[in-house]
Amino acid sequence: MTDILNEVSGIVWGPFMLAALFGVGAYLTIGLRLMPWRRVGTAFAMLWKGRKAEGDGDITPFQALMTALSATIGTGNIAGVATAIALGGPGAVFWMWITALVGMATKYGEAVLAVKYREVDDRGRYVGGPMYYIKNGMGAGWAWLGFAFAIFGMVAAFGIGNMVQSNSVADAVESNFGFPEWSTGLAIMILVALVVFGGIKRIAHVAEALVPLMAIVYAGGALVIILANASEVPAALSTIVSSAFSGTAATGGFAGAAIWAAVRFGVARGVFSNEAGLGSAPIAHAASATNDPVRQGMIGMLGTFIDTIILCTMTALVIVLTGTWTSGETGATLSTTAFGTGLPGFGNFVVTFGLIIFAFTTILGWSYYGERCAEFVFGTKVITPYRVLWVLAIMAGASGSLEFIWLLADVLNGMMAIPNLIALAVLSPVIFKLTREYKGH
Repeated sequence: MTDILNEVSGIVWGPFMLAALFGVGAYLTIGLRLMPWRRVGTAFAMLWKGRKAEGDGDITPFQALMTALSATIGTGNIAGVATAIALGGPGAVFWMWITALVGMATKYGEAVLAVKYREVDDRGRYVGGPMYYIKNGMGAGWAWLGFAFAIFGMVAAFGIGNMVQSNSVADAVESNFGFPEWSTGLAIMILVALVVFGGIKRIAHVAEALVPLMAIVYAGGALVIILANASEVPAALSTIVSSAFSGTAATGGFAGAAIWAAVRFGVARGVFSNEAGLGSAPIAHAASATNDPVRQGMIGMLGTFIDTIILCTMTALVIVLTGTWTSGETGATLSTTAFGTGLPGFGNFVVTFGLIIFAFTTILGWSYYGERCAEFVFGTKVITPYRVLWVLAIMAGASGSLEFIWLLADVLNGMMAIPNLIALAVLSPVIFKLTREYKGH
């Protein structure tokens, strides 16, 4: 099964998928006349005002973005960036930026459609996302595609959003503090249960408090290192840009990487980090208390900007500035080494605690995504059993071997993107029309 999944993963995340994610993002960016780039400042102003409800929905527009970011900011920002650099060289960071720039339009389109085509379920809660905008926007003949997305999302959530996260936390805690994996798993289980059984409102309240805090602490640690090496920043940025087009020669423990490796790993890790095009974030945005799809779209696109353009860039600069990218390390270990080098004595703890909080909030955000997908397939009766299963899976992830789970999640995550990208392309005239009609445009 592992061999089969490896083959399928290679196809699902191969050149076709990366081209589709990039292509749909570029098409929407051009169709919107570069609006996501031009209106970043306006979007941040809207986010500040979005702390109050602006219409019908369950959580404020600000809470919707924080819930989406809680699921997005995670191991991708710490381990994902490091893996991209370890396999593709510093040039991979450039391609992460490009992926994020077109991904802003993708996230914008997803959030616009999520609010436009959302429904109210039989508990009175607002529900939406790709499965709903496929069903309600593309017509009954396409309902099967929405159903496929929901199945992929429901199962993939247990991998990328649960077991992989609890495993990375348990591993980090054991190696840094010596606590056994089962004790970490038990602690996460209890904390997650306290939040998840309170539904979207409790998840949103926790996300609203934790996400800005963890982003500021992590970015603050990175900023200290960057400022301490301020004179080297232009050279680091030059290395990132030149390596994107010339490849990277072997040096130190780094094996060298061709241009294609920089493109491939930069795009793949960029998508893994900000999830633009996967269709997960619009599930959170659909619950927003707003009657204006475009306003929520503009707030939604900030998720990609904050995640990749700000946080991933800071991680990348720390790794390049400290020179640890040539150490031969990869993943979270490389990030930990880089921060430890830049901030001797406590830099590694910034990464460890960042990883723990990031992973915890990712488990909360993805619990909501998986639950909404399960509800679409089975109805509201599935909610409580799904939550129970979700909490139990945390322990299995914390103490299990996850190579198979990681592969399965990777494949299903890619499969989620296919129905979503089809829907974004088919419904793009709706996105363009709503944007043109928006009074503030």
